[in-house]
Amino acid sequence: MHYRQLGSTDLKVSRICFGCWQLSPAWWGEVPVEPWAAAVKAARDCGVNFIDTADAYGDGLAETELGKLFKREGGREDFVLATKFYWNFSSGPARYPDTTRDYIIRACEASLRRLQTDHIDLYQIHAWDPITRPDEVAAAFQQLRREGKVRWFGVSNLNPEQMELYRAHWDVSSLQPPYSLLARDIEQRELPYCLRHNIGVLNYSSLHRGLLGGKYTTDTTFADHRAKAPLFQGAGLKIILAAVEEAKAIAAEQGLTMAQLAVRWVLTNPAITSAIVGVKKPEHITGIVKAADGTLPQELWHRLAARFRQAQTEALAAGR
Repeated sequence: MHYRQLGSTDLKVSRICFGCWQLSPAWWGEVPVEPWAAAVKAARDCGVNFIDTADAYGDGLAETELGKLFKREGGREDFVLATKFYWNFSSGPARYPDTTRDYIIRACEASLRRLQTDHIDLYQIHAWDPITRPDEVAAAFQQLRREGKVRWFGVSNLNPEQMELYRAHWDVSSLQPPYSLLARDIEQRELPYCLRHNIGVLNYSSLHRGLLGGKYTTDTTFADHRAKAPLFQGAGLKIILAAVEEAKAIAAEQGLTMAQLAVRWVLTNPAITSAIVGVKKPEHITGIVKAADGTLPQELWHRLAARFRQAQTEALAAGR
């Protein structure tokens, strides 16, 4: 496993990050916990030392199960632990954004209890809150750092202007955006901004919610949140899977699986520190770590980028 420094922090993280979004039944349906817990241990054995979760994943479920695992099996010290806050789900049935100082303090303490740890290595704002002043967020962060509860702070799903507002009050250590062969918008602004300011990037949906993993066929149907997405059904799915079949041949030439090729494509971008991979069972992590062993040749990176851009354009047009 290869490792990189996360931005200007002292955190040295594996180029593959274990993602816990899958423990979110509202998005993915029920996920058996035992294979997932085995996957965490398999990740550690493969050299993965970076794990990302959020309080919103299953309204505390992912953090709770991770905390139980650490309590039962040990191993908390083997991971750089990242989690997120933003959605207030403690005040009633309806979630709402909340990044006020008092809520951040309460949310962090709740995450620490669920995770059964005394500190969070990387605490991230899950999304932009337009009605809370950045200096109020900074006041909460200063307190959490002073109390030793959080080491570093990051953001997720923010654009450069939003990051700039926060950076006026505290150091933004990392950005967590979507990025894959089928989601490249951040190449224009966010990634150059992060390179310029030495902000680490841990991207999510590296396999575009599994679509780039090479396991789906035109007969696949989805019963979760992907069921109504245009790239996951009908003519759009057929067009994307045709591009995936072409890429499988390229992957074989590189000695990689399709999933490994898709993740290595992400990791070839110099702005990306670590690629988050969603995991439900051990083979999801053991089958992807080879992606971190190197980068793709420049010509091949651009060839894949062009082919999937074409496929995405055609797929979205077919779904209209």
